[in-house]
Amino acid sequence: MDSQGDISILVTVVESGSFSKAAERLGISKSAISKRVSQLEAQLGVKLLHRTTRKLSLTEAGEHFFKHAQIAHQASKDAIDAVAQLQGEPQGRLKISCPMSFGRLHLAPLTPKFLKKYPKITIDLVMDDKISDIIGQGFDLAIRGGVLPDSNLVVRKLAPLRSVLCASQTYLNQHGVPAELEALSSHNCLAFTYSNDKREWTFMKEGEVQRISISGNYQVNSSEALKEAIIQGLGIGRLPTFIAGPEIKKGNLVALFEEYEMPRQSMYAVYPERHYLPKKVRVFIDFIIEQIGTDTPYWDVY
Repeated sequence: MDSQGDISILVTVVESGSFSKAAERLGISKSAISKRVSQLEAQLGVKLLHRTTRKLSLTEAGEHFFKHAQIAHQASKDAIDAVAQLQGEPQGRLKISCPMSFGRLHLAPLTPKFLKKYPKITIDLVMDDKISDIIGQGFDLAIRGGVLPDSNLVVRKLAPLRSVLCASQTYLNQHGVPAELEALSSHNCLAFTYSNDKREWTFMKEGEVQRISISGNYQVNSSEALKEAIIQGLGIGRLPTFIAGPEIKKGNLVALFEEYEMPRQSMYAVYPERHYLPKKVRVFIDFIIEQIGTDTPYWDVY
C-alpha cells in the first residue's frame, strides 16, 4: 500500500473540499480517490472523514491526522521542488488561473511564445472571472488584479492596472463631448457589474478627488462586452486600459478627461508559498514581466 500517496490524496481531498474536486485536481477518478481514502482509514483503524451528499468534514481523529499529514505532504512537495531546481531545463505541468478578458487579450497570445521557449513545460490555462481557490483547485499560479485579500499566498506585482473613461466618436458626435465631469450625469454611462463603485466614478487631479454619480441603461459582467457596447455608440464607459488601450490606438474609442486619473490598482502573480519555488513557475513569471513591462505596459502606449 502506498501510504505516502494516500496521505497526499487525503490532504488534497480536504483542501479541495470534495472528492470530485480532488479527482479533477489529481487527474484520477472519484471512485479511485474514495477507495484510497477508505484504505487509509482501514490501515489506521479510524474514520477520518464524515461523508454526506452535501458536505465533507474531518472527524476528531481526522483533524489530528490532517495537521501532521499536511506537514508530510508539504515536505514531499518541497523534496520534489528541490530536485527540480537541479534540472537544467524547466519542465512539468503548469496550471494557471487568470481573469477572462486579460487572459484572452494578453496571456493567451503570449503562451505559444513561452511554450516555444520552454518546450518541456505544459500549460493548463483556466480563464474565469470568478476568484479561484488556488490551493484547493491545484493551481500553481494565478493572475489577479485589484485589491487582494490577506492570505498566506505569495504576491508579485506584474504591472500597474489603470482605468480610462472612453466613448466612440459616433456617440460623441450625437450627444456631444462632456466639457466637465459634472456633465457626465446627463450622459448614458455604462457600468461593469462587478465594480464596487459602478454608480459612482472617482477622478483625481493634483491631490483633489471628485466623485460623480452616474446612471445608464446597461451594465454587464464582462469587460469585453462593455467595450463592444461603447464602441457601438451606446454610451460612455470606464474600462481597464489593457482592454481600452488597443482600441484607442486604433481609433475605435476616444479617451475622455485624460487630465484626470481614475483609481489605479495593480496586476499581480499570486502563488502558494513554497520553500522551493518551482522553476516552471519562476520562469513563467519572469517571462510575463519581461513581455508586459512593470512600469508602462505596452497597452498603455496609445
